[in-house]
Amino acid sequence: MKKYILIENYLIKFLKDEVYKTGLKNTIIGLSGGIDSAVVAVLAQRAFGENFLAVMLPSSSSSQSSFDDADELCKKFNIKNTSVYIGDLVQSYFHDKEKSNLRIGNFSARMRMSVLYDLSAKHSALVLGTSNKSELLLGYGTMFGDLASALNPIGDMYKTQVFEFAEHLGIPKSIITKPPTADLWEGQSDEEDLGYTYAELDLALEAFVDNRFSKEELIKKGFDFELVELITTKIYQNQFKRKLPLIAKLGNRTIGHDFLYPRDIKL
Repeated sequence: MKKYILIENYLIKFLKDEVYKTGLKNTIIGLSGGIDSAVVAVLAQRAFGENFLAVMLPSSSSSQSSFDDADELCKKFNIKNTSVYIGDLVQSYFHDKEKSNLRIGNFSARMRMSVLYDLSAKHSALVLGTSNKSELLLGYGTMFGDLASALNPIGDMYKTQVFEFAEHLGIPKSIITKPPTADLWEGQSDEEDLGYTYAELDLALEAFVDNRFSKEELIKKGFDFELVELITTKIYQNQFKRKLPLIAKLGNRTIGHDFLYPRDIKL
C-alpha cells in the first residue's frame, strides 16, 4: 500500500533525525521474535545499517520458536545481532522467594532492559522502543522494562496496523501469523490476558481515543459494554505509565510544569 511506503520513509527519517541530533549514531533494541520488535528492527537496520544492533535476551521460560523467528529475521535483513541469556539473573533473585508468573514476567522484562541499557552504554547507542499504541493505551507493558526507551517509532501505530505494516516490510510469515505473546512465561497469550482480540480492542480504542466518542456513544454504536469498560478503565488507570515521574512544584520554573522547551531548541 502507498500509505505504508510513506510511513516507512517517514519513520526512517524520524529515527535518523532524532538520533543524530543527540550527537550519537548508534541504536539498539531487544529483539524478542515478536512482530513489534521485528518491525522496529527492520526500520532501524534501514536507517542505521551497521550502526544498529539487535539483542536477543532469552530466559529459561522463553520459547525456542521465538529465538528461531528472531534469528530468521536477522538473516533475512542482514541485521547485526547478539544474544545474552538472562535466565540466571532471574533465577538467582527468585530462588528463595515466593513467585508468580506476573512477578517473574515483570522482573524478566526489567532485567532485559537493564542488560540492554548496559549494552547501550558500551556501544554509545540509543535504545529504541517497540511498544505499539494499543499496548501503550492499555498499559500492557512493564514500567522500566519493555516500556523503557529513548525513541519509539511505532508508539502511534495500533497493533492491527503493525500487522499490516509488517506485511509491507516483508517480515517473515512465521512472525506475522503467530499469536501475539510477550513470551514472559510458557503459554502466555496477549489476547487471552486482555480478554479480547486486538482487532476488537483497536476498533474500540480508535473510536474512543482518535475519534473522541464518549462511553455512551460507543455503546450506542454497538460496542460491547464490557469492552468499553475495559479500555476506558485501563486508559485512565495506566496514564502514569505513559508519563515521566510527576515533580512536585516548588520553584518558579519546574521541569515538566514550566520548563517545556523541546530538546532541539537553539540557544
